[in-house]
Amino acid sequence: MTKVPGVPRVPRVWFCWVLVPVLGSVVAAQELPAGPGADVLKTRCVSCHEADIITSQKLSLSGWTNSVAKMIRWGSQITPQEREVLQPYLAAHFGPKPAASHVSTEPNAALAPSAEGTYKRACLSCHDADIIEQQKLSKAGWTNSVNKMVRWGAAVPEPERQPLVDYLFSRFPPR
Repeated sequence: MTKVPGVPRVPRVWFCWVLVPVLGSVVAAQELPAGPGADVLKTRCVSCHEADIITSQKLSLSGWTNSVAKMIRWGSQITPQEREVLQPYLAAHFGPKPAASHVSTEPNAALAPSAEGTYKRACLSCHDADIIEQQKLSKAGWTNSVNKMVRWGAAVPEPERQPLVDYLFSRFPPR
């Protein structure tokens, strides 16, 4: 990098480290769907998070309610009035995808769903596969993750949880 006479180096570094990420967040925030709650999302959420971390979540209203409550516990200044607008907006625009039918040819499949079927139905209806694959958790980590998702509204009955954990651990073990 050549030095320009009379122009200190610090402002150029400041521009790269401070202004570019801020501008990137503004551009990302502008790409969010319009609707009640969009302004709250842009001012309260995208001020700390990249838009893609929000849009990739795919949570139910219950899940978004829990997520917003967690952010408030961590210091976000979202008012009760903003929550009333934000949470339905998030659920409407970034809610679970409709679950695809996962028909199995295994005998008694209706009685004992396969772990892969549970993964496709319960996990992929909310999350893109790449987010799940990047986790690389221990068995205890997958157990905690599955239990957290159930608390946030994932429809995984108790008998399907351990097979799902085993499936996730076998497919996406720690690095």
